[in-house]
Amino acid sequence: MDTIPATPLGKLLTVGEVAERSGLAVSALHFYETKGLISSIRSRGNQRRYGRDVLRRLGIIKVAQRVGISLSEIQAAFESLPQGRTPTVADWQTLSALWKDDLDARIRRLSLLRDRLTGCIGCGCLSIESCPLRNPCDRLGKEGPGARLLETEN
Repeated sequence: MDTIPATPLGKLLTVGEVAERSGLAVSALHFYETKGLISSIRSRGNQRRYGRDVLRRLGIIKVAQRVGISLSEIQAAFESLPQGRTPTVADWQTLSALWKDDLDARIRRLSLLRDRLTGCIGCGCLSIESCPLRNPCDRLGKEGPGARLLETEN
């Protein structure tokens, strides 16, 4: 964390203001900062101060997490953004393009799970009556462990 340069503090936000505006706990802000997702500078009294650009970054983090993108993936994507300015629409388009293929694959897997959930949980076990129809002689068990029917999209 850097020390605040000789500029008016009015343009910077305290950790409490950022927490209130973002809807996140102060501890979450500190956590995101330790992970390098956001950054602050220090006042002369050694208090954290944030630029307003941090609010957009926090919004991106919340949206990305809501759709299942991990913090490590968010962090990797943020490395492409310049520090100290609010991410733009073009920045968001770049980030979302990075995640589109993964999200499409997750949607396909979730749709498959939803469509097969009532008939079979996809594990290939013979304990549910319908399983012998989908998995005679436990043929899926020979292909490997886990939810074999859900691993394929056929």
